[in-house]
Amino acid sequence: MQFEQLDSLRKQHPAWRLLRADNAPLVLSFLGKVFVDDNVRAISAAELISRLDDELYALNERFGEGTFPKSPAAYLNDWSAPEAGWLRKYYPPDSDEVYFDATPAVEKALAWVKTLQDRSFVGTESRLNTLFELLRQMAFGSESDPAVRLAELRRRRDAVDAEIAAVTEGRFALLDSAALRDRYQQFTVTARELLADFREVEANFRQLDRELRAQIATWAGSKGELLDDLLGSRNSIAESDQGRSFQAFYDFLLSHDKQVEFTEMLAKVQELEAIGEPDPRMRRIHHDWLDAGSRTQATVRLLSEQLRRFLDDQVWLENRRVMDVLRNIEANALRLRELRDPEVETEIDATAPQLVLPMERPLYRPTDKTPLDSANIADASEDVDADLLFQQVFVDPARLAETVRGALRRRAQIGLAGLLEERPLEQGLSELVTYLSLSDPAFEVIFDDAHRENVRWRDEAGETRSAEIPRVTFARSVGRDG
Repeated sequence: MQFEQLDSLRKQHPAWRLLRADNAPLVLSFLGKVFVDDNVRAISAAELISRLDDELYALNERFGEGTFPKSPAAYLNDWSAPEAGWLRKYYPPDSDEVYFDATPAVEKALAWVKTLQDRSFVGTESRLNTLFELLRQMAFGSESDPAVRLAELRRRRDAVDAEIAAVTEGRFALLDSAALRDRYQQFTVTARELLADFREVEANFRQLDRELRAQIATWAGSKGELLDDLLGSRNSIAESDQGRSFQAFYDFLLSHDKQVEFTEMLAKVQELEAIGEPDPRMRRIHHDWLDAGSRTQATVRLLSEQLRRFLDDQVWLENRRVMDVLRNIEANALRLRELRDPEVETEIDATAPQLVLPMERPLYRPTDKTPLDSANIADASEDVDADLLFQQVFVDPARLAETVRGALRRRAQIGLAGLLEERPLEQGLSELVTYLSLSDPAFEVIFDDAHRENVRWRDEAGETRSAEIPRVTFARSVGRDG
C-alpha cells in the first residue's frame, strides 16, 4: 500500500479512529461483549443504555469515581456520530423507538486487537492442508478436458479404495492431540471470521440501498427509465460475486441434512479431551450464522419493498407538485449529509404529525354552580387541638423507589430486610408500609407468604420496634436486565 492510501485510512476509516480513541478499551470491551460475543444484531436504546450504565458503574467503582464521567446516553451518541461511525443508530420499520447496531469497523478493530495477544499454541499444519485443498479444488474445478477430470477422479477413487482396505485390515492412524488442537483452533477462528463477515455484507447491501434511494430522490428523467435502471440494479445485487456467494452459503445453511450433520460433528468434536477447554461459543455457532444470514436477507428485502412502494404509487401526476418539493428536500439533505459544518443543523418536533380534527374536540359543557348559603354560620363550640395538623407523616414513594433502583444497579435482586440494613427506616411503620406498596416499571415486588421475617427500626424516642412481615424481594424487571 502507498503512503497516500495509508494516510487516508488513518484519517477516515472508523476502525483506525477507534484504535486511536482515548476510550478505545471501553468501546471495544463493551461493544465487543454486546454485539460480537452475544451476537446481537439490533438492540433498543433503552436496553443498551441500561447495560452501559451497569458497565460504567462497575468501572467507576473499580478505577475511581469520575473515570468515565459522561452519561450512558452521551457515550452512545458520541459513538454513533458520523465522525466516529462505530454504532449505527436507526428506526426499524413500524417502530418509533431508536435501535443500535455495531458497524463492521468495530469487528475489524476487535479482531486486530485479539491478534496482539500471546498464543500458547500456534498451529500451521491444518492451514497448509486447507491451502492445498483449495488449490486442488480450483485447479480441478476449472479443468475443461474430460480425460483429465476422469484421470483425477480415478486417482482419488484408488486412494479411497486403498484407505478402505487399510481400515478393513485394522491399519489406520489417528490424529494426535497437537493435530486436533491445530484444526480446532483454525475452525474457531474461521467460524468467528465468517460471523463477522455477515455484518460487512449487510453493510454493503445497506449502502447499495442508500444509493438507490438517493437515485430516486435526484432522478430527473421519466418513470419508465427510472424503473429500468432500478430493476437492473436490483438484479445486479443477486448476480454480483458477493450476492451469489452469500446466496450459495445461505442455501447450504438452510439444508436440513447439512444442519444435522454439522450439529452431530460439532458435538462430537466439542467432547474431545485432546482440544482441552472447548470454546463455548462454538456450541451454537451455526445458529448464530443463521440469525446473521436472516438479518442480511432482511436488508435485501428492504430493497424490494422500496421498489414495490414506488410501483404502487398511483397518484404520481396528481401529487406532482408535492413530489417535486419532497425530492428537492431530499436532494438538499443528501448534499448536506457530507458536510461537517456544526452550524448546519435542524430539528423536528416528532417523527410523525399529530392530527386533531375539529369534530374530535368535545363540545362546551357549562358546569353546575352549587349555591352557597352563608347566612346562618355560627362559631364552632368544639375544642379542637390544632397541633394534630402538624403531626402528620408523609412518606415520599419516589425517594424509596430511587433507593431500590440504586440497590438493583449492583445486583439482580435484593430482599427488603437486606435493603433496610443498608438504608434503615427513617419514618418508622409508615415508611415500611410504603415499601410494601411500591410500584415501579424498573423492578418487581415479590411477596413470599410461606416465609416470615422480622424487620426492626428505632422510633423517635430511641426505642426498638419490630414487625413480622412476609419475605419481600425486589427483582430487576426482565426488560431492563443488564
